Amino acid sequence: MLATPTKFTLVTGAAEGGTKLNAFDNALLAAGIGNLNLLRVSSILPPDATYVEQVAIPFGSLVPTAYGSITSDQPGQLLCAGIGVGMAASGYGVIMEYSDYGSREQAEEMVAQMLREAFQVRGVTLQRTLIKAVEHRVERIGCAFAGSALWY
Repeated sequence: MLATPTKFTLVTGAAEGGTKLNAFDNALLAAGIGNLNLLRVSSILPPDATYVEQVAIPFGSLVPTAYGSITSDQPGQLLCAGIGVGMAASGYGVIMEYSDYGSREQAEEMVAQMLREAFQVRGVTLQRTLIKAVEHRVERIGCAFAGSALWY
């Protein structure tokens, strides 16, 4: 079993690229986590994890990350991605991610709705939320990314 992360952040980024993979990579760079190895995880925030504004992790680190992303090669399409954390009084939380065609506001509302449902289903009171979202209008090949990196 890996150690339980003690820190987390919410990041968003959007970018263009020469290919869909390059657009994704460039969106990660725009989000500030492009030089890390992301390990995609499901969506539970460890108890008492501390929110940190910016990632301070050595390049190449393996970083558990819950994220949503969307890429498109259709010029003019509006892409959005959102990430949110809901926290309970007991200190643990739930992370919800979203990506689709649409606006930043749409992503924010969907993440908020998913957090409310996640807490309702668990029978736990939602005490606090943090939500970030981004949108991107595709020029050639674009990507919108939103994630929550967890580290030690």
